[in-house]
Amino acid sequence: MAARDISLERGLPANIEAEKLVLGAILLDDSAFIIAAASLEPEDFLLEKHKRIYNAMLALSEANEKIDRITVANELMRRSQLESVDGISYLVSLDDGLPQIYNFESYVRIIKEKALLRRIILSSQKVIERCLLDQEEASIILADAEDSFLKLGDTDKRQSLLRPGDIIAEFEGGISSFLDPSRRVSGISTGYFKLDEMTSGLHAGELIILAARPAMGKTALALNIAQQIATKEGNEKTVAVFSLEMSREQLLTRMVCSEARVDQQKFRLGYLNQEERRQLQMAALRLAEAPLYIDDTAGTNLMDVHAKLRRLKAERGLGLVVIDYLQLMSSRGRTENRTQEVSAMSRGLKLLSKELKVPFLVLSQLSRATETRPAGDHIPQLSDLRESGSIEQDADMVWFIFRPEYYKPDREDLRGLAELIIAKQRNGPTGKVKMAFLRQFTRFENLADDIGIPE
Repeated sequence: MAARDISLERGLPANIEAEKLVLGAILLDDSAFIIAAASLEPEDFLLEKHKRIYNAMLALSEANEKIDRITVANELMRRSQLESVDGISYLVSLDDGLPQIYNFESYVRIIKEKALLRRIILSSQKVIERCLLDQEEASIILADAEDSFLKLGDTDKRQSLLRPGDIIAEFEGGISSFLDPSRRVSGISTGYFKLDEMTSGLHAGELIILAARPAMGKTALALNIAQQIATKEGNEKTVAVFSLEMSREQLLTRMVCSEARVDQQKFRLGYLNQEERRQLQMAALRLAEAPLYIDDTAGTNLMDVHAKLRRLKAERGLGLVVIDYLQLMSSRGRTENRTQEVSAMSRGLKLLSKELKVPFLVLSQLSRATETRPAGDHIPQLSDLRESGSIEQDADMVWFIFRPEYYKPDREDLRGLAELIIAKQRNGPTGKVKMAFLRQFTRFENLADDIGIPE
């Protein structure tokens, strides 16, 4: 015999008495509304009439008017909703004879908890319906389900306003560390000395756009930074790499050859000596043990990235996210044009980096404007960001890679030289960081005389 459907017997989780007590306490003393408004939304109430009463209270509070039986009844009447809440007699019943409530916050928490349970049930029903309809790929339904359930867990996490003293108290090391730059917690080191001096490393919640024309080495630089963060001895951090352009095998080949400093062409052709084979084996072992995760799913969209990263952070922690590259990401929503779509994704990535408290290094293409400018003026500019939209606005930092040897191949003095141009930095200076580019290893290196502040 099949188990009985308990949802039909019990109904949705709710505590109607708690809802009445909270509304009645606010009518009795409208200062209680401030406490309720910090946690409750109208949708947290089960009964429709309670939602309407609470909505009327919200409107009165926003208008800076007193909340009591008469003002709430008047607001409901103005909305033609008084009769739908059973008239003024129901409002009177909410606070009539109600004593002063000392555990008001407990009743608010009960309402919030029941509302969360109802949302879990409704989200589950939507997932079940989509599964039964069988009109979408299972992986898409699973990703949406993970995202919706994880978001439910954040509904009660509202950041309260903090005084300066509270912020300093939460700072590691207290006021001494807060005021002493040498003791302030810096960002994650990229492994490039001058870049770290200019940026203080990569910080939680930052969106860094790394842009360049094809063949300039943006993927190489991003992978170099990812490897150095994931393999830094004693301070390894989890790194997630989403490659929308290259397969995971191609990506790993580049990483191993770069780590071992072995010519990729020789590796592909198999012309390796014993020492190079040994270096490759050691590099592969180092990377195999590193907390480095690669995803090469074609057509990855923002929701897929969101679900995978939240799961990874919960299981392993997360230090850096690399996305190669922005223009290859797809959007599941409808947009009028590609520029709006890319802009929506850049905004989504910024919000995601802030939510996860992790720096995002996102690669982007540049327009052909750099190629069409007069000779000697090929240095990238912010206006060259392809399908830019809000990319420049959303980014905390914008980096460009410029290798002058690409445009002047006959100049021996430019061979192997590269510039990382910091064109925008929300919390620091702009400028250039000079580097060495080892083409055969697809590897960027610090220059031998890398000291002092970049010019």
